[in-house]
Amino acid sequence: MTLVKTTYNRRSFFKTSLAAGGGLLIGFNWLASACTSDTPKGLVIPDEWFDVNAYLKIGENGLVTILSPNPEIGQNVKTSMPMIVAEELNVDWKNVIVEQAPLNTKKYTRQLAGGSDSIRTTWTALRTAGASACYMLKKAAADAWSVPVEEVTTELGVIHHKGSGKKAGYGEFASAAAAVPVPEEVELKDLKDFRIVGNSQKNVDGLGIVTGKPLFGLDYKVDGMLTAMIVHPPAFGMTLKSFDASDVKTMPGIKDVFALKVYNDDYARQWCDTSSFTELVAIVGNSTWEVMTAKLMLTVEWEPFTEQKFSAAGWGGNTQDVTVPGGLESTTEHKKKMIAEAAKSARVVRKDGNPEEAFKKAAKVIERTYTAPFLAHSPMEPMNFFADVKEDSAVLVGPIQSPEYMAKTVADRLGFPLEKVEVQMTRMGGGFGRRLYGHFMVEVALISQKMKAPVKLVYSREDEMTAGIYRPMYHAIYRAALDADNKLTAFHVKMGGIPESALHANRFPAGALDNYLAESWSVESNISVGAMRAPASNFNAAAEQSFLDELAEEMGVDPIQFRLDLLKRAQENPVGENNDYDAARYAGVLELVREKSGWDTDSQGKHRGVSAYFCHRSYVAQVLDIVMENGEPKVDHVYNAVDCGIVVNPDAAVNMTEGSVVDGIGTAMYGELTFNNGEPEQNNFDGYRLIRHAEAPRKIDVAFVENEIHPTGLGEPPYPPVMAALANALYKATGTRYYHQPFIKNTFEV
Repeated sequence: MTLVKTTYNRRSFFKTSLAAGGGLLIGFNWLASACTSDTPKGLVIPDEWFDVNAYLKIGENGLVTILSPNPEIGQNVKTSMPMIVAEELNVDWKNVIVEQAPLNTKKYTRQLAGGSDSIRTTWTALRTAGASACYMLKKAAADAWSVPVEEVTTELGVIHHKGSGKKAGYGEFASAAAAVPVPEEVELKDLKDFRIVGNSQKNVDGLGIVTGKPLFGLDYKVDGMLTAMIVHPPAFGMTLKSFDASDVKTMPGIKDVFALKVYNDDYARQWCDTSSFTELVAIVGNSTWEVMTAKLMLTVEWEPFTEQKFSAAGWGGNTQDVTVPGGLESTTEHKKKMIAEAAKSARVVRKDGNPEEAFKKAAKVIERTYTAPFLAHSPMEPMNFFADVKEDSAVLVGPIQSPEYMAKTVADRLGFPLEKVEVQMTRMGGGFGRRLYGHFMVEVALISQKMKAPVKLVYSREDEMTAGIYRPMYHAIYRAALDADNKLTAFHVKMGGIPESALHANRFPAGALDNYLAESWSVESNISVGAMRAPASNFNAAAEQSFLDELAEEMGVDPIQFRLDLLKRAQENPVGENNDYDAARYAGVLELVREKSGWDTDSQGKHRGVSAYFCHRSYVAQVLDIVMENGEPKVDHVYNAVDCGIVVNPDAAVNMTEGSVVDGIGTAMYGELTFNNGEPEQNNFDGYRLIRHAEAPRKIDVAFVENEIHPTGLGEPPYPPVMAALANALYKATGTRYYHQPFIKNTFEV
């Protein structure tokens, strides 16, 4: 067993008390996600539960409830997180209920869904919480039975003393256990003794989802609730000039139409307050249909702005002055600027050895350019939120990935103390980073305050896509120097974007070469961008791994072996001290995917591409097979090898990997958002192309590296590399290299 001290944990996230109806309550700081479920059939709920956030509760009948403080965006942590607690508690999984907690910034230090961090940041804390509760139950029983606590064991929610033959359910000692001091240290299970963790459990919300229960933000409603929609500028670089609502206000069901200023001029924005459109027009009415109809009839005038300035904090919290340029931007001009910027000297981020000299002496230089467009997140559920703002308090309910941060923004804008703003989180119909940026929460709070009524704000698909927070536009030039023996002597990447670069200078192949150079640049823009599934990595991997494949072909070596040879150098004799990957784990997934895909055997008419990448602390290698049918390429089979540490819930992990593969193929093949005079040219799914069912792989296999490394991350790592695996397989199938996304166009014409 692993001995874990609980002194810090006890001080920071444990507290015990006796529930009003009897029972053991342990509150703890989770830092991440958990889950909700209906009451298991056949179980009787105790009459009273403590109404607190982030707790483990054991009723007198043995029923266990775990309340989760963090959002669920479809990654299934609502099931996986309680599994960890239940494992160490030694409770029967069928006796566990999990519920979603509201936001409570006093109890929790990180209520956020993002960064593939949910399980990683809570692994030890949740195990310790379950193990401590288990010990306290055993101690209560030992005292009652007058036996040493060391002789007491637990199994499936039952306490045993073998010597006397006594046994009791957890519920019988829950109240007594509440009086037991939290232990200074507890023993955690050996991994080999796990019964719940590592074994698949079904999504606790699954039945509710498929039967249409009201779990999502769009489902939420209360009596007397009004509906609101916003009208935002039709183009980036424009702001509100005037509007005429005289006719609209007389339309059936319409309550009011008014201008809305989302942020005050002197407000220092948080990182999650990203939004280009802060002066809007709100339309409020009785129903969605009435408001949508009125919106079509509203006359609004917009005008260009020359420049905007405000203060904003980055992810680390440092506040800086931000200048947003004016002008109506177009994709054609974006491309020209990227080409021009890429031709200039750029900021050196990392330099090993003497790459300039190596390129001068090279017998051959391989140079390739890769690009990717702006992307919309396109979650299935458009942005929406509910607010009921009273004179001195506010309740907000809806789907948000950053509730703790957005509560601060809402409180500041309403002029309320933070403790007067309550945020309740619903399940999200997709997030992918879009719901990290909660300007829509501020909008609905202001609308409710103005109307003195409960209001739900609903974005149409067109609103969501044209007033969006986008994945930036990227451009990269990769160069490699080969000597007379066709050996790689230097590597150079110059990467940039609008309005930010995707460069990860310290990732592979950095550390594997004596001569390495990484440069970065960016171009300012008034188009709002933010995190999208595996931020920056989703371009970096596509470009880097495509280039490595072409480089291996030029050198006449097997592409998997080429990568393994580089990783061997990085493992045995690394260059530099800032390499942010583990070369052995990286090589491990390549070896595993080579085995699982049968890479070294006859591919039997299939055209194969390989890719491997590290991000969010995890490693994924993929082999993608394409077959030609009627002259068209079809993705037949994708093999995945994943090292994300201990896999808590295998079914959920496989599902996340499968979803990442389908999403990544769709992004690379079809995803593109373009602009003309500041206006997004795609505003719905008739123009913004997503992958279709018939275009998904026929089969996806997932294999996990078995180790005892604490869980790292999985929601994002399988997404970036599949784009390059697809590009490399397409080359084998068609003879054409794919440098520019979307591959369906494969051009970067100005």
